[in-house]
Amino acid sequence: MARTVWDSTLGKKTVMAVSGLIMLLYLVVHMIGNLKIFFGAGEFDHYAHWLRTVGEPFMHYEWTLWLVRIVLVAAVVAHAVSAYQLSRRDIRARPSKYVHKRPRASYATRTMRWGGIILGLFIVWHILDLTTGTVHPGFRPGHPYQNVVDTFSTWYGNVIYIVAMLALGLHIRHGFWSAAQTLGAGSRTRDGALKAVANVLALLLTAGFIAVPVGVMTGVVS
Repeated sequence: MARTVWDSTLGKKTVMAVSGLIMLLYLVVHMIGNLKIFFGAGEFDHYAHWLRTVGEPFMHYEWTLWLVRIVLVAAVVAHAVSAYQLSRRDIRARPSKYVHKRPRASYATRTMRWGGIILGLFIVWHILDLTTGTVHPGFRPGHPYQNVVDTFSTWYGNVIYIVAMLALGLHIRHGFWSAAQTLGAGSRTRDGALKAVANVLALLLTAGFIAVPVGVMTGVVS
């Protein structure tokens, strides 16, 4: 049954919708945590340490954090695979160009695929930069506040992050509404409200994430 559901177009769209909502929930929590950087190094570093001790003593050190990471990796992989397979299926179904031009899609719709690729590459960069420190000269384990300030003290760190967050905003704006339609929440009476929620979520998350590099660039965070 699971294979039958996965092989269907609706099944893949449902996987995309559910995995996307899981990632959206994480992004909201992650953004709120990021904004703690405006309360100083002590507050931010304490929060980063707390993430590793959640659930103690029932859960061992970092077990909860690793559980969250595993769920996120599964959601990202499921989202990416289903998106790719749906895209290939759409191309195979319409191998030739339309005789008549299709209605002009929104900017977010037309950039969903490229936005997904940009975000996928950014996730890899973000992990190598602020989790493992592989591409971060002078990375100091256990000092997240200083590592964030160092990253956003470089022009390329700001450019990579801000471009990725703008792509994220567009992705959420279209993706949230699409997920609602796939999961049956959409209707003539609710579509306007769902689009408004999608716009507000996209705006708040984009602004919230970009606030951190802007704070470093302006000296508010130093």
